[in-house]
Amino acid sequence: MKNQRDKLQQYRKRITILTDRETAIAKECLALNDRKRALLALRRKKYQESLLDKTDAQLAQLEQLTGQVEFALVQKDVLFGLQQGTQVLNTIHKEMGGIEGVERLMGESEEARAYQEEVSQMLQGNLSTQDEEDVEDELEALRQEIAEPVHLPAPPTKEPPKREPVLEQQQEPEVQTRTALPA
Repeated sequence: MKNQRDKLQQYRKRITILTDRETAIAKECLALNDRKRALLALRRKKYQESLLDKTDAQLAQLEQLTGQVEFALVQKDVLFGLQQGTQVLNTIHKEMGGIEGVERLMGESEEARAYQEEVSQMLQGNLSTQDEEDVEDELEALRQEIAEPVHLPAPPTKEPPKREPVLEQQQEPEVQTRTALPA
C-alpha cells in the first residue's frame, strides 16, 4: 500500500508539472493571438486538474486505509497481549488450586484454629486455679528473663597508671681481636 501511495504521489507531481506547462502554453498562444490553441491548452489543463483532484481523493483514501491497517495491527498486538495475560492468569489459578483450593485452605486453617482453641479450653478445665496462677507466674518470669538486659561489669573510671618503660641494658658488642701466631 505504501508503494501504491508513493506511485500516486509521483503521478500527482507529473500532473502538476503538466498543468503548469499547459498554463504556460496558453499564455504563449494568447501572446500570439491564437485564441483556439490557448483554449485547447486551458481545456487540457482543466482535464489534468480533474485528474489531479481524483488522484488526491484516491491518495486520501489510501492514507485512510493505511491508517486503518496500522490501527488493526496495533489491535492485533493488544489482543495477543491479552491472550498471553489470560494464559498466565489461568496457569496461576491452576497452581493455586482455584477457588476450591482457597476455600479448602481457609477451612483447614479454621479447623486448626478451632482445634487449638479446644485444646486450650481442655487444658484450662483440667488445671486448678492454683495451677493456672503458677503457669501465669512462670510466663511472666520468662518474659522478664527475656526482657532483662545482660549486666556487664562497669567500665573503669580512672586512667590506668602510667608505667615507665624499662630500658634493656644495652650490651656492648664483643670485639674480636686477632692475634698473630708465630709460624
